[in-house]
Formats: sequence, C-alpha cells, structure tokens
Amino acid sequence: MKDDAMDADTETPRPETVDLKAEYEASGVREILDELDRELIGLAPVKARIRETAALLLVERARKSMGLSHETPTLHMSFTGNPGTGKTTVAMKMAGLLHRLGYVRKGHLVSVTRDDLVGQYIGHTAPKTKEVLKKAMGGVLFIDEAYYLYRPDNERDYGQEAIEILLQVMENNRDDLVVILAGYADRMENFFSSNPGFRSRIAHHIEFPDYSDDELLRIAKHMMDEQNYALSPEAEAAFVDYIGLRRTQPHFANARSIRNAFDRARLRQANRLFTEAAGALDGAALSLIDERDIRASRVFRGGLDSEVARKEAGQ
Repeated sequence: MKDDAMDADTETPRPETVDLKAEYEASGVREILDELDRELIGLAPVKARIRETAALLLVERARKSMGLSHETPTLHMSFTGNPGTGKTTVAMKMAGLLHRLGYVRKGHLVSVTRDDLVGQYIGHTAPKTKEVLKKAMGGVLFIDEAYYLYRPDNERDYGQEAIEILLQVMENNRDDLVVILAGYADRMENFFSSNPGFRSRIAHHIEFPDYSDDELLRIAKHMMDEQNYALSPEAEAAFVDYIGLRRTQPHFANARSIRNAFDRARLRQANRLFTEAAGALDGAALSLIDERDIRASRVFRGGLDSEVARKEAGQ
C-alpha cells in the first residue's frame, strides 16, 4: 500500500511542514516587491494589496506542495485610477511576481487598448483578438481604458465580439493567462455593470490614488537624479508652485504630467544655455535647472496647450 505522504503521480514525498519565510526568499518575490518600492514613490495602499496577493499565492503554493485541498485562485484584476498613477508599471511587476511563483509560464506583459482587439469590419475582430491572446498566453494581458471595448450606442461596433472571446479565454485559460483591466474608476464601474461577465471573473480590484504634491515633487527629483539633473533652490520652489497650479487644470495626469514638465524644462534650459552662456560650461552648469526654466511654463500664465494636456491624460 502506497504511503499517504507520497504523491501518487510523481512518487515525490510531500513535505510535512513549510517555512513560508524561506519560500518567500527563495522564490524571488522579495526582489520584485523591493523593485516596486524603489521604482514607485507613494502608492502605499497599492503596494499593500500586492503584498497581500503575494502572501496568498505563497500559501496556496505551499498547500499544494503538502497535498492539501486547494484551488488555483482567480487572478484576473481591475486597476482603477487616474492617468499617471503607475498602473502599467505595477502590472509589469505583477507579471514578474506571478512568474516567480509559478502561476504563469513566461511572466511577460502584453499591453493593449481597444484598437488592438477590435476590428473595423465583419470578420476582423476575432482574428485580431485571438492573435493578442496568443501573444499574451503564459503571461499577463493588460487592457488599458477597457471600457472603450463596449460601445452600446454604436450598432455597428464590434467590441462585443472581442468581449465574448475575452470572457471565454479568461474562464477556460485562467491557469495560463491573467487579464488586468484598467481605467478611470467611474467608467470601469459602468463597464462592469454593463458586462457582468467581467465582474464575476475579476477577483482583485485595486484602486490607485492620485499622488500628493509632495510625492509629485519627489517623483520629479527622482527623474532628474536618474538623468543627472538638479533643481536650484529657487527652481524647486517654482516647481512646487507649478505642481499646485497644474493639478487644477484639465487632463492632469500625475507622474506623466510631471515627466512632461521636466522634459519641457530641459528644453528651456538647453535653449537658455545655448543663447545666453558665454565661454565654456562645466557639468554643473549643464545639469542645473533654474527658476526661469520652470516659470516660463504656460501654466503660470493660466493655460496649457490643450493637445499637450490631452496627451498627458492618454486621450
């Protein structure tokens, strides 16, 4: 008679105990979570949810190894929040985390929007959607602004066909594909209300908060440090004012708006140095953003180019 502690298929002895801390270290999950902390400022509630999810998956993996009753958890997710709050970056880290724990084969991220899934004529949508799903298998499919898949006001829209294919794959291939739907919270709620099949398949709803002014300044400094730039004390004060004003304007996109502000400040600094500097410049001069480079922004004159603002918000 076979020992109860033996796996009937592999004849491998099952462990009687498990050290979750040791499993955590050996799995490489700590490395992923540390990267998340280093690369993303703030987002404390998001990081807490990711850590909770990692703990759940570690426990489920340990239960499986011991022969205890277990069921692969549903891992499809919804990320809600405004643009520029780190949703895509967190999705990439989640893909790596799931791979380290053995829940997906490859751990890659495929990021798409409606245009990648929905065709423009009869017979076009199914092959487009299936091709994207084929690329995403073994990893994570991230669908940004997922609510645009559903356009009930357009009778000739083919988004419903893509939705039906996605729902079938999410159910039948959940052990080989994780789908993350992302977008504004209110629009995602309407989307789920109109498509209850998605709501029933989404187990994890994670809300991404807007960054505070202090966090946005830290993000700006982090971006500058990475490219060997620095703010003068006066420029830092100007940037604080910039953040407060930009937040009140349309299409504010959190870290995305801050990155674009930094890029435009670099352009102004380069033009200033080229037109005004006399003689040789050292590295410090080439790296310093001063107050003029910040306050020249249209934001201080009560406006911002509408096209720039829309692009920041992903519209």
